[in-house]
Amino acid sequence: MTLNLRIWRQKDSHAEGAIESYELPGVSSDMSFLEMLDILNEQLIGKGEEPVSFDHDCREGVCGSCGAMVNGQVHGPDTETTLCQLHMRRFKDGDTLQVEPWRSAAFPVLKDLVVDRSSFDRIQQAGGYVSVATGSPPDANSVPIPKDDAEAAFDYAECIGCGGCVAACPNGAAMLFTAAKVAHLKKLPQGQPERERRVLSMVDTMDKEGFGACTNHYECTAACPKGVPIDAIATMNREYLRATFFSKEGV
Repeated sequence: MTLNLRIWRQKDSHAEGAIESYELPGVSSDMSFLEMLDILNEQLIGKGEEPVSFDHDCREGVCGSCGAMVNGQVHGPDTETTLCQLHMRRFKDGDTLQVEPWRSAAFPVLKDLVVDRSSFDRIQQAGGYVSVATGSPPDANSVPIPKDDAEAAFDYAECIGCGGCVAACPNGAAMLFTAAKVAHLKKLPQGQPERERRVLSMVDTMDKEGFGACTNHYECTAACPKGVPIDAIATMNREYLRATFFSKEGV
């Protein structure tokens, strides 16, 4: 099939960007979206033109590297699907696809479809880990964890940090990403010693990075390729209030 592509091109973070149009014939319905971009780039290179820059790594839907808006939708039209898992069978011959980078003040565009998501790294580094000595990895059944808690922790831990939630949110909020990290570790025994410090530090860093506030649009969880549940945000808000109270009380 032949596609009409309208792709955001931007030389660097200081240049002005614009949409450029390309006609791409010979697209197979079995290709992934990123493979389609590979074919486009091969043709551009063959013509001596600059290829389109885009993020990618594993191409298996687990690394969180890929990401773009396709016709105004995060990762494209399919739900719970990363851009690398989106296949061209989802589109028809002659379709026009508008492809743009994430739009967020906290995710400045570096080039074309590539944005700087290091703000997520800094939020993670602020507390999204366990640093206390918890010993060697225990046997799976040696630390009793309620089944509901274990399943909820797995649900939150599925977040791959792609940034789609931020791009979908009208406020550019990073609440779902941050909440997934906080709620995941809050459910596990290993996360308890640093529980208060973690949420205070991560939320503070999130605010300093310039992300917007949550006003319950629910676009974040609708766009999330892993279906991280929205109740993670409520869990983080409760954790933040609890930690604030304990810190003031000196507990």
